[in-house]
Amino acid sequence: MASEELAQKLQRRLLLEESGPGAGGEPGGGGQEQEEEEEGGGEAERSCLTANADSELSAKLSRRQDINEGTAQPRQAKVFNPYTEFKEFSRRQIKDMERMFRLYDSGRDGYIDLMELKLMMEKLGAPQTHLGLKNMIKEVDEDFDGKLSFREFLLIFHKAAAGELEEDSGLMTLAKLSEIDVSIEGVKGAKNFFEAKVQALSSASKFEAEIKAEQDERKREEEERRHRRAAFRELKSAFSQ
Repeated sequence: MASEELAQKLQRRLLLEESGPGAGGEPGGGGQEQEEEEEGGGEAERSCLTANADSELSAKLSRRQDINEGTAQPRQAKVFNPYTEFKEFSRRQIKDMERMFRLYDSGRDGYIDLMELKLMMEKLGAPQTHLGLKNMIKEVDEDFDGKLSFREFLLIFHKAAAGELEEDSGLMTLAKLSEIDVSIEGVKGAKNFFEAKVQALSSASKFEAEIKAEQDERKREEEERRHRRAAFRELKSAFSQ
């Protein structure tokens, strides 16, 4: 639109120059007035765009303040795929984290709020103060809504794996005491456990192997169900004779 309007203005300017000074009224009169009108229109347009930009920025800042004060809900983030975004973890690890998240999401709203986090830390044997709980959420709360989404919950373990958490922080305590059993892996400490896992993963091939294992498991279960149904039919047929 802007390029078309500019082309039209240039075309009018050429017509005025070709027509001479008398075009559009008195010599030097109508043409000059038209130029002044065009310049005034361009200035008005620029002022309008600036006002719109200022208004949009003001609205964004106002919404951010409302979110921080808890009077507005942040917009929902797009759906993410944990298996592609958190490639350092195996499918089994992510499913274990998801089970833990759902266990403590007592409100079943897809979030762990302050009180649910309080209960989680108490169950893990590491109760935190109210301020400590708020600081735990704040460290991974990307949308500033004061609670943990599943993605933000995974960020806790991501930061633990990357060594980005203080050893005495509440989040590191959560990672170490989580119900993801690190002792089975024969590794002591969450950080060493995650490092060992990251080194053991060979990304795509590992991912595909886990999917195939799950598919094979489902096939075995289906085969067992078919055998049980066939045996039941044979038994039923024997009694009906």
